[in-house]
Amino acid sequence: MASTAESLDAVAVGRAYFETIGRRDLDAMEAFYEPGGTGELHGLVVLHVPGNYRQWFGDLLRAFPDLKMEILDVVGGGEVAAVRWRATGTFTGSSRFEGLEPNGASVTMSGCDVIRVRDGRIYRNDAYTNGADLARQLGALPPQGSLPERALTAALNAKTRLARRFGR
Repeated sequence: MASTAESLDAVAVGRAYFETIGRRDLDAMEAFYEPGGTGELHGLVVLHVPGNYRQWFGDLLRAFPDLKMEILDVVGGGEVAAVRWRATGTFTGSSRFEGLEPNGASVTMSGCDVIRVRDGRIYRNDAYTNGADLARQLGALPPQGSLPERALTAALNAKTRLARRFGR
């Protein structure tokens, strides 16, 4: 069973890491990871330290110059901490985000990161958020329940029926 000190260490690292994101300090953010550490934003990107971590987060922070990060909950045990968060920002910056040009969209997203800590540093971070909701807020997908969404769904269903009928 994990000791209280181990549990507090993972929780403290998780909290401090997200506070650093809130300060937009790329050097400090990257320093939380051990060399060879990975972060996976499931459904979006796998980040490596060193590697593409700094570039991806740098682009994110430039794309959303007013990005705010709020820690909602942090729980942990042993070498694992879960951080539930909310982020808000406006896509008005100087950088693309996932290929999209800044369009002035305001976004609010929430998620949960499961952080694994060894010797006070992150070696694995699994981040979960609703990518479809983010895409809708950015204008990359039509609003949920809208006529364009229903038309897109109908087109995909027609394609599926045709594929079944004529073989894939």
